[in-house]
Amino acid sequence: MLHIGCHLSSSKGFLHMGKAAQSIQADTFQFFTRNPRGGAIKDLDEADAAALARLLKDSGFTRIVAHAPYTLNACGAEGRVREFAREVMREDLRRMEYLPGNLYNIHPGSHVGQGISRGVELIAELLNELLDSAHATTVLLETMAGKGSEVGGRFEELRDILGMVCQSEKLGVCLDTCHVYDAGYDIVQDLDGVLSEFDTVIGLGRLKAVHLNDSKNPFGSRKDRHEVIGKGSIGLEAMTRIVVHPALRGLPFILETPNELPGYAAEIILLRGLADSTAARG
Repeated sequence: MLHIGCHLSSSKGFLHMGKAAQSIQADTFQFFTRNPRGGAIKDLDEADAAALARLLKDSGFTRIVAHAPYTLNACGAEGRVREFAREVMREDLRRMEYLPGNLYNIHPGSHVGQGISRGVELIAELLNELLDSAHATTVLLETMAGKGSEVGGRFEELRDILGMVCQSEKLGVCLDTCHVYDAGYDIVQDLDGVLSEFDTVIGLGRLKAVHLNDSKNPFGSRKDRHEVIGKGSIGLEAMTRIVVHPALRGLPFILETPNELPGYAAEIILLRGLADSTAARG
């Protein structure tokens, strides 16, 4: 079964997101934990969180994804930047316990001139400080496009972070199709090869979610601009191969394409139909 959903606004609360997902036939979704371009956060409505938890259980949703703000930089050069990341992650992980068993996605960060090795060390240091064996949340490191000083543009960088974290069983990876394509992993011409490389470097057991995005830019551009499914340089045929690939079966696929709810609904119908017809052909 194709588990697919989209990114939803959390402005109207947890339960509203769950019902919005149901309205477009999604069985997963993603939301920002707070203002993605800042850090402001609303008071937690425990009853609303509990209502969503019941809906997810009763309606057969697979795991959902909470996304940290873009302003979180665990490997920033300045102490105040890393302290902001520390406080955001600590509070977000505390709140995620009201929706236990789900996923919390972060962009690894930008080393801003310190170098990849130092960036990796700082990210692992923060994760070692914050991860707790009692947490019911899995923290995901997202694959990045490799623009500027981003950490995570190569699988080896994520592997190195994972290897430095003591409670690495609390960690996984979210593969973003636009990001890896822009980073130079050819998921159009050699999806099997890319997934084999991921397995060799990181291990497919670490892969917990997929951000399903087409790309506005050509292969290897290191730009990171998402496009509507089938309208970008990755294309619909490659996207279909991704959603039906045996190595990815059962994972939550999250659409982050430039769409509103009706557009996401159309993409979900399209991809589910293509997945079903591919399965029917054997």
